[in-house]
Amino acid sequence: MQRFEGKAALITGSASGIGLATTKRLAGEGARILACDANADLLRKEVQALADQGFDVTPWVFDVRDSAACDGAVAQAVARFGKLDILCNIAGVLMFKHFTDLTDEEWARVFAINVNGVFAMCRAAIPHLLATRGNIVNIASVAGMIGVPYNAPYSASKAAVLNLSRALAVEYASRGLRVNAVCPGSVLTPMTSGITPPANAELPVFARLSPLIDHARPDEIAGAVAYLASDEARFVTGSALVIDGGQTAI
Repeated sequence: MQRFEGKAALITGSASGIGLATTKRLAGEGARILACDANADLLRKEVQALADQGFDVTPWVFDVRDSAACDGAVAQAVARFGKLDILCNIAGVLMFKHFTDLTDEEWARVFAINVNGVFAMCRAAIPHLLATRGNIVNIASVAGMIGVPYNAPYSASKAAVLNLSRALAVEYASRGLRVNAVCPGSVLTPMTSGITPPANAELPVFARLSPLIDHARPDEIAGAVAYLASDEARFVTGSALVIDGGQTAI
């Protein structure tokens, strides 16, 4: 399939995990992509590998916590491609810690990346996406739909991403802009690898994080992002697409 032939996309978190898988998927279907991440070395390595396969992917290094840098990334995409059709907000961070042990800095960091970064990217991109009747796909989480123990900052931040997506979908529906969220459960990525319970955690409670089947793969989440970003989903907006192996069905 070449669903994104002639389309221009900006993807954050492109250096690894779901972001990298989405970059590969959209590029493989014809998109021109500004691949963004704060990890300069890893991003350039992965983008070079895609370029060697003939894909039109450009690396752009910045931190989504910097709103001016978010503005700059969108401006760079539009300058390079002449337009912007798709924004995928995938950059994120999580931590597992007892709630009362959290510092102000840890709480603020999670929200700065997971929420403020999505806000800044959407604000910068929406004028351009309105011009193309484009769309936004945000990575939320089932953690934003149910309580996840020892992960309060992440849960709260992803709930914010989910309802931000819904609010934008309603606000801009009449102007042709679609906004959707993907809500993964447990996905095997560098961000989640090696997760262990915090000291003195109640293990039966922590075990709720495990899906009923195996972990999802990043490419499976990328497939959902690609569907929502494509014209096949022209009547889908304000959606929260859950991919969690049944975790929230219990």
